[in-house]
Amino acid sequence: MFGLGWPEMLALVVIALLVFGPDKLPGAAAQAGRMLRQVRQMANNARNDLQDNLGPEFKNFDPTDLHPKNFVRKHLLSDLEDDWNRPAAKVDDPSSPYDEPYAMAGAGGELKYGEIPPYDSEAT
Repeated sequence: MFGLGWPEMLALVVIALLVFGPDKLPGAAAQAGRMLRQVRQMANNARNDLQDNLGPEFKNFDPTDLHPKNFVRKHLLSDLEDDWNRPAAKVDDPSSPYDEPYAMAGAGGELKYGEIPPYDSEAT
């Protein structure tokens, strides 16, 4: 939980006992639990209000997708993963649904030893 191990949890309990005392500790723990529940409820209400006010096209909107790491993974890396997972196209196959750049390196899709790769003037 939160990257804390047993020694850290034990240290927090001992510190809480020293700060609050044994008679006030249960009340402080109950108050912290109520506060956490209220914060969680406020966050859920804010997310629901945001989804309701954005309209039907944002029905599946999740605010965690706005985190930069999740945004990059969802919008940029998913396209790369799709490209990596699709098979190489054949040059002589006119019915191939794949783009032309995937078929530039000869009929097998790979360069042979010593073969010079094709020059693309737009790439440099």
